[in-house]
Amino acid sequence: MSLVDPALIRAVCDVAREAGRATLRFHGGPLAVEHKADDSPLTAADRAAHTLIVDSLRRLTPALPVLSEESDARETAGRRGWSTFWLVDPLDGTKEFIKGSGEFTVNIALISGAEPVLGVVHVPVSAVTYWGAQDHGAFRADPGQEPVTLRTRRAAMDRLVVVASRDHAGPRVEALLARLPSASTTSLGSSLKFCLIAEGRADFYPRFQPTCEWDTAAAQCVLEAAGGAVTDTGGHRLRYNKEQLTNPSFLAFGDAHQDWLALLDDRDA
Repeated sequence: MSLVDPALIRAVCDVAREAGRATLRFHGGPLAVEHKADDSPLTAADRAAHTLIVDSLRRLTPALPVLSEESDARETAGRRGWSTFWLVDPLDGTKEFIKGSGEFTVNIALISGAEPVLGVVHVPVSAVTYWGAQDHGAFRADPGQEPVTLRTRRAAMDRLVVVASRDHAGPRVEALLARLPSASTTSLGSSLKFCLIAEGRADFYPRFQPTCEWDTAAAQCVLEAAGGAVTDTGGHRLRYNKEQLTNPSFLAFGDAHQDWLALLDDRDA
């Protein structure tokens, strides 16, 4: 029996939308910013979305644990023994949020074993919701409109569209882009980069700077359900519930027929 059905997808999309509305109460106004142990920023919006999502998921699926970026370490101490759980970034792109940008998202993924089987990415400012699930496809829903199916596109290697992090591209991405003089580049914050590829509006997202599992799981599921893939620099699918919650360097792409690893050099591998 499948873990994911249309009723669960609808419910999780509703949770993400409600959390998005919670973040907007703090957007664009005075905002107190704290810094966590890793120096990443934390705001009241992160906390509000975290509380709403965790409480909602616990009501929706009482048997499943929840791992959020803002979870207390004591709540997740036994996570390596979890076979199925929710993986949440209540506000992905906090730096963009603080700047007043609209490039932040709410990310909710269902993990089974080591892989995401349902992913919802909600964009609070535009109220656009992306979702994808194994055997269900990938979709985008705009306010007041019927959802549309997402499919990645075939990549034209002589005119690639590469997406990069607005704040975290780093020298390896710059070096890779220098080897792709005909490529155009779009910079975005948060998990929107994956969604742009899932929509067929971009081709390739290389990431060599640190990320954590909650940053990628939901959007990886959307991209995979749209026909794309997310792999490490050895070509292996990005996996979850590892001993360490940090991700390796990865490549996200829409066209699985291309040899994206061939674009790397020894410095990137």
